[in-house]
Amino acid sequence: MNDESFIAGNAKVVRSINRAMILNLIRTKQPIPRTEIARITGLNKSTVSSIVSGLLQENLVYEQLTSDQNVGRNPVNLFLRKNRYYAGAINIDRELATLAVVDVDGSIIGTATLRTSQGDLHGFIRQAIEEIKRLCRENEIRDLEGIGLTIGGIVDPGNRILSYRPGKRWEDFDVCEAIKKEWPELKIVSVGNDAKSCALAELWFGSSAANLSSFVFVLVGHAINSGIVIDDRLLDGGSQASGEFGHITIIEGGEECECGNNGCWEKYASDSATLKRYRERLSGAKNGKVTLKAVIDSAVHGNKVSIATLKETGYYLGLGIANIIRSIDPKAVILSGNITLAWDIIYPEIIKVLKERAFSGRERDIQIMFSSLSENSRLLGAATLVIKEIFDYYRITSE
Repeated sequence: MNDESFIAGNAKVVRSINRAMILNLIRTKQPIPRTEIARITGLNKSTVSSIVSGLLQENLVYEQLTSDQNVGRNPVNLFLRKNRYYAGAINIDRELATLAVVDVDGSIIGTATLRTSQGDLHGFIRQAIEEIKRLCRENEIRDLEGIGLTIGGIVDPGNRILSYRPGKRWEDFDVCEAIKKEWPELKIVSVGNDAKSCALAELWFGSSAANLSSFVFVLVGHAINSGIVIDDRLLDGGSQASGEFGHITIIEGGEECECGNNGCWEKYASDSATLKRYRERLSGAKNGKVTLKAVIDSAVHGNKVSIATLKETGYYLGLGIANIIRSIDPKAVILSGNITLAWDIIYPEIIKVLKERAFSGRERDIQIMFSSLSENSRLLGAATLVIKEIFDYYRITSE
């Protein structure tokens, strides 16, 4: 490559990076005028105008005159355009998969569910793609940029599922290839750990993390998984296993876990553990299949057994969070999952433990909160795998 080609290539890379930076700034700061973009980025006004013109032509953003109470010209502000790019989302749980089509601003357009425990994986992927296509048709969406799939296992950078205890058949199954085979036109196909993807979604779309650059996201379900965000970046770890706090020991010599350890956090604070304690408390009473939501509902209506069970879960959650605080020292711990529906019951128990276990008063400076994304956190996590690629993509063009 000669010097002229090298310089031209570098110019294209710089323009692509500036484009991504400006697009993300519009996404996070909208409404925002060009002058403010130039001030924040340090780019000259002509560069900003040129890139914004390209974004307007691509129909990624739109401009609108905004009335201002101050004397002078009203500013022309830029906004991210909705209904332009869409992402498909698939979240795999033990028994059910939840599917969705999501707009780039995090709005969920439509959802569906599928059972995951039956049939071969290729057949499942085929059915999931058919459902997402149906959602697109019903909502008059012609193009989908890509599909993100999340699962409660360890996923490597090459989108391979390395470990998923509830379903060994997923391990080393080439999910991306299976999705691409069913829908070759997709530009982006990505697979991620559910908790880490939820942390990413909280960072992008959640109000809980609006003013936070560092936090730990704890996803409580059948298991407990976590995602760690430091300086606005998701921490993966050398073996992609960062955030496996569900398997830290909180009870020495406690119950044996599937991982082979004893006293793991998820053996005491997961939804499965909560329901197990609830059934044990009822002992001889008739207690067919019960859900966590049913336990929480009965607690809200004053059922003493339900309240005691949930308080105990709050205590165990506190033990694990205390370990996180001592290990990571985050600015916040954000909890997600159905257990947060019992926040008024579990939160006081969590704080009580932190006052006893966390370092000398440090916990007072750490926020303990529930996710603003609520029950949508998993779906938005899957969608964010695609949406992030749309915004972070440094487009090298021949311009």
